[in-house]
Parts: sequence; structure tokens; C-alpha cells
Amino acid sequence: MPDLPDRVTVPAHATETPDSAERGALLAAAFPALLAFYDRERRHLPWREEPTPYRVWVSEIMLQQTRVEAVKPYFERFMRALPDVYALAACPPDTLHKLWEGLGYYSRVRNLQRAAELVVRDYGGELPRDPKTLLTLPGIGSYTAGAIAAFAYGVPAPAVDGNVLRVLARFFADGRNILDPRVKTDFETTVADALSRGTPRPGDVGQALIELGATVCTPANPACEKCPWHDACRARQDGRTATLPCREKKTTRREETRTVLLLSFGGRYLIRRRPDRGLLASLYEFPSLDGFRTEEEIRAYLTARGLTPLSVALFARLYPPRLASARRLCRRRRSLRPARRDAARPQGKRAADARPGRRLPAPHPGAHPGRLPAPLGVRTADRRDPHP
Repeated sequence: MPDLPDRVTVPAHATETPDSAERGALLAAAFPALLAFYDRERRHLPWREEPTPYRVWVSEIMLQQTRVEAVKPYFERFMRALPDVYALAACPPDTLHKLWEGLGYYSRVRNLQRAAELVVRDYGGELPRDPKTLLTLPGIGSYTAGAIAAFAYGVPAPAVDGNVLRVLARFFADGRNILDPRVKTDFETTVADALSRGTPRPGDVGQALIELGATVCTPANPACEKCPWHDACRARQDGRTATLPCREKKTTRREETRTVLLLSFGGRYLIRRRPDRGLLASLYEFPSLDGFRTEEEIRAYLTARGLTPLSVALFARLYPPRLASARRLCRRRRSLRPARRDAARPQGKRAADARPGRRLPAPHPGAHPGRLPAPLGVRTADRRDPHP
């Protein structure tokens, strides 16, 4: 294998922003130094050491919104339990959710299994190598399709994730909003053009771009002195690495107020499964109602469903610090807090103290109790309806 340069030797970019074809040529010229960096500095990750299509696919789904170090043990456990696409397709949903437990974003694993069923049914258990065909499978977007095709099959397909967007935005000093799908598509076109110019090892090029973004060209305090593109990076030349890439979020958060019911009977608590689609789909939860409900409304609701409440007690009102996990999960802010975090086995002092008729410690002085609901603990005499 020929020696690869440690630094990019292409000339610095022109003053004017290059067009797509010029960008492709500049990027292709920078790939040899990038591959040298990757061969020297790459992390040894379990899905890289044995990059079969199945392992690459599962790892990429796990890595969505999740750190590499957090994924490693889950990936190893998942591979031991479900070593191939046939095992994944046949796995009982509850077992599958248990294997995924802790990774969050459970729609990912549901789509993973639906896609596995289609791969077994329509493709003989072999993931397609064509990115366009991969895009037809549930849960696979443009990045994941490109990653499977490039990393597992060596297809010269672009795999552009957030790391790659950041690297390219700085390399070209591109001030456009990388959260705009049109900008991402444009960068994918640039990478595809560069790969089409006879670039060797297209899969490693894709991995190297991600590695560069994850370890050197980081969001804050990039280590420019270690970058193989140090001399050709337009953002470094212009002193703009701290301000690029541009990320402008346009989504608004919807606020909800709900009343959560902890229905106890004989020391056990009723939970229900959420609908198969929408927020936190198919996960279990305590029953809840829209808005702030009074004790009279709660009693009427339960009575209409064949339940006879023996007592109703206010547990607690949620105050702002408790919203952090909900904010991370979705774009909705829910003003609620179940008195017990674990439906099957309450843990912690707050859970132990949250008995009917006993009030939890008051919120801190900065709370806004007037805006927040009161989850209610209800002891019932009958549990005929399992889905109140």
C-alpha cells in the first residue's frame, strides 16, 4: 500500500465559495491525508473490527443520539443474544425491549425488528447493498443507508452524520444552517462526487470523516493542531472554528399538563401500555388524564370504568428541575411527576414516602405550583378494567 501524506497538500481554497464540483475535487484531494490519519489514530470499536452488514446496521441504530462508550456494552450484549438478522426478526418484543433497556428512544428498536422481518422475508436474510434499497426499510435514513453500504460492502456511498457535517462546514467555511435538510443533501452530494473520483477505500473514508469529527474537529475547542486538514481548512484560516458550523433550531416545544394516577390494590400498581405510535410508543406508564383534574373528576373517571375508589390522596406537584429528563426525550414539556419512578418496584426515599394520604416535601421556593398538576394516588376496591 503506498504511503499516505500526513497533511493535505492541496492549495488553500479560493476566496469565493467553490461550487459543488470544485468542492468534490478539493475533498477528493484531501482524502489521502485523512486516510493516513485514520490508519494512525482510529479507535478500535467492536463493530469496526468485524464490519458485517448486520453488525454495522445494529451499531449505527444504537449510536443514534447515544455516545460511543455508552453503546459498547449494549452492542456486545445484543450480539450475544441476537447474533444475526433471523434471531432479531424472531425475538419476542418484550425480550427485545429488555435488551434495549437503558438506550432509550425505543422506536429505534421497534423499527429495527420490523426491518429485520422484511430482510428475512424479502431478501433472504441478507441486508441489501444498494443505499436506495436500504432506504425502503423502516428506521433507515440516508446516513444509515450510506453507512451500511460503505462500511460493510465498500460501496462509494456518502455517510454524512453530525460529525461529518461539522467537519465539512469548517473545511469549506460554509455558514449555512447544517440543520436544514437541503444543506445536508448538498454535503451528501459533495461527498458522493468526491468518492466517485476513484477514491480508494470508500468505507474507510466514511469512517475517517466521522472519526475526525468525533475526536479532533469537536464541537467545542477543536484540536486543529492534530488535524490532517490543518493547512487547508478554510474555517481555521479565517478564525471561524468557534462559530462554525451554524445550527439554527426552528422547532417549538409544546407544553402539556397532565394528571397521573397511581392506582393501587393489594400493594400492586396498575400500569398500561402506550399506543404503538407517537410519543414513547409502546412503553408502559401510569394512567394519566389531560389537564389538572379534581378529586371529584378522578372519582367519576374511575367509577365509569368499574373501579370503586376507597381513598384519593394528593402525592406531589412537579416543579421545574424534574422536567430535565422529559426535555431530553422529546420536544414536549410535560408538567407531571409520578410519585414513583418504577411501577414494579418503587425505590428511593421519595417513593417510599409517597403513600396515600402522605404529602411529599414541598417544592423549592422557585417552583410554580399554580401551573403544575397534582398526581393522585388512588386505592381501589376492584380492578376489572385493566386499561382505565
